Amino acid sequence: MKIFRIISRNIRDAFKGVFRNFSLSLASISCITITLIVVAVSIVLSYNVENFTKLVEKDVTIVAFLNNDLKEENIEDIKNQISSIDNVEKYEFISKQDITKDMMESSDIFASIMKDWSDAENPIQSTFQVKVEDIKHIDKVAKKIKKIEGVTLVKYGEGMVEQLVSVFDIVHKVCIISVIALILVTAFLISNTIKITINSRQREISIMRLIGASNLNIRIPFIIEGLILGALGSIIPIILTIYGYEALYSNFNGQLFSPFIKLLNPTPFVYTISLALLGIGVLVGMFGSWRAVRKHLKI
Repeated sequence: MKIFRIISRNIRDAFKGVFRNFSLSLASISCITITLIVVAVSIVLSYNVENFTKLVEKDVTIVAFLNNDLKEENIEDIKNQISSIDNVEKYEFISKQDITKDMMESSDIFASIMKDWSDAENPIQSTFQVKVEDIKHIDKVAKKIKKIEGVTLVKYGEGMVEQLVSVFDIVHKVCIISVIALILVTAFLISNTIKITINSRQREISIMRLIGASNLNIRIPFIIEGLILGALGSIIPIILTIYGYEALYSNFNGQLFSPFIKLLNPTPFVYTISLALLGIGVLVGMFGSWRAVRKHLKI
C-alpha cells in the first residue's frame, strides 16, 4: 500500500507542478506540439515513399522481345539462360498468339485489324516478362538478357525507373534524419524549459530537502511532469494526423497525381502513427525532464 501512496503522491505533485507553472508548461506543450506535427508529416511522408518504392519494385517488368524465327528449343534455351541470371525473381513466356488474343479482346479496333492474320503474317513478337529481386540492379539484368541470342529488344522504362527509385530513396532517408533531428531538438528545448521551471522552484526543492526527501523523491515528480507535458503536447498532432490523413486519402481517392503513386490505407496506418507520436511525446518529455533534473539540480 505504501508504494501506491508514493506513486499517487508523485503523480499528484506532478499535476500540481504543471498547473502551478502553467505559462512554462504551456511553452513546453507548444514546443512538443509544433515539433510532433512536423514529425508526423515526416513519418507519413517516409512511410508513403517507402510504399511507393515497393509498388515500383512490384510493377516494373523487363520485357524481352524474341525473334519470330525462333523454334521451340530456342525458346527453351533462352528460358534456361534467363533463369540462370542473378537477381531474377521470376519470369513468364508470353507467345505472340496470346498477346494478339489479349489485344483483340481489349479493343474492337485491334480485333478488326488482327482477326484475319495468320501466324506467318502476324508481326507481333513473343516475349519474356522478367521480374527482378532488387530493382537497383535491374539495368545489369536487362543488359545480360539483351546479350542472349534470339532476343531482339529489351525494355523496362530504363532511365526513368532508376531516377524514380533514387529520388524515393533520398526522400525516405531525409525524412528519417528529419524525424531523429526533430526529436533531439525537442528534447533539448524541453530540457531548457524545464530547467527554467526548476530554477523558479528552488525554494520548493530546498524545503523538500530540509524535510528529508531523497534525491529520487525530488526527481520523480519532475519526470512524471515531463510525461504529462509530452502526452498533452501529442494530442493536437494525433488529431491532425488521424483526420488530416483520412481527408487527404479521401479527397485524392487514395493516390497522388496518378494511380501509379498510391497512398497507404488510413486504417490502421494513422492509429499506428498516433501511438508512435504519443510514445515520442511521452519519452521526449520524460527525457527532457530527466536531463534538466540531472544537470541543473545540485542534489
